[in-house]
Amino acid sequence: MSVGTTMSSQPVFVETSHPNMEAIAGRQRIQDIFFHRVTQGFSLLVLVALMGIIVSLFINAWPTFQKFGFNFIWRVEWDIINEEFGAAIAIVGTLASAGIALLIAVPLAFGIALFLTETCPVWLRRPLGTAVELLAAVPSIIYGMFGLFVFAPLFADYFQVPVQNLLGSMPLVGFLFGGSTNGFGILAAGIVLAFMVLPFVAAVMRDVFEIVPPILRESAYALGCTTWEVVRRVVLPYTQKGVIGGIMLGLGRALGETMAVTFVIGNANRMPTSLFSPGTSIASVLANEFGEAADFHLSTLFALGFLLFTITFIVLSVAKIMLLRAEKAKGF
Repeated sequence: MSVGTTMSSQPVFVETSHPNMEAIAGRQRIQDIFFHRVTQGFSLLVLVALMGIIVSLFINAWPTFQKFGFNFIWRVEWDIINEEFGAAIAIVGTLASAGIALLIAVPLAFGIALFLTETCPVWLRRPLGTAVELLAAVPSIIYGMFGLFVFAPLFADYFQVPVQNLLGSMPLVGFLFGGSTNGFGILAAGIVLAFMVLPFVAAVMRDVFEIVPPILRESAYALGCTTWEVVRRVVLPYTQKGVIGGIMLGLGRALGETMAVTFVIGNANRMPTSLFSPGTSIASVLANEFGEAADFHLSTLFALGFLLFTITFIVLSVAKIMLLRAEKAKGF
């Protein structure tokens, strides 16, 4: 577009063509298409990798499923010599230790996140938040060594022995505290897992609590709400997805943890009968036996890995369904 003048000194706009505009627009369309395809490829790469893991696990585990069928899930035998295997003991140990970890870690993580976002002094908020993030970065082998050399002796002397003496002979609950008091077992593994899960869940909860618009909190306080009422009626409904996502992240870490559990769970291939009983988990069985496995034994370990993947997928699916139902109930 160019500007001209007339005898009356009035500006006149004259349309002029720009041949380069179409070329520029064409290049931009090509760039957009290229960018879209590249990002789409990155996303599909994750899906392809996931499907590749599932298929490879299933192919290697097929001889075990072909021999035992679905009964493999319920069998308790684990006889390497006679090639008689079952996954029930490892599944029970995995679910029990992960469940104990969440029962301990989630309330503590909620309290930490609530303190950091609602009541913590400003000068203390950053150091505590950094400490939580540093705990999340500690390698699992360090937690395992801590559990073996520090936690287990203290747990045996100052918790297992007194609790067994106090509650071991009581009806209804006494059986939960039977067994040897050597510091190892399902409960010890669950507590060590809670140490590991706690910083992950707390960090996620803290982050999602911080995204709540300040005006919502201020409005609730202006109406006379207490801090707990603000959290229960404003913060939690607003951050429900993030909170459940943090819990599921912690559960996934607990289900798949290997070395820390291997150090303290006891590694006994028998069904646990109490919280103090030694047991095993899918991850610890893989860690202990994968290096020396061959032929059908190796296929069985792949079957355990496939079951662990399936359990994790089912747990995440249930969490997603719960979120969808909660949103539907709210009318979202």
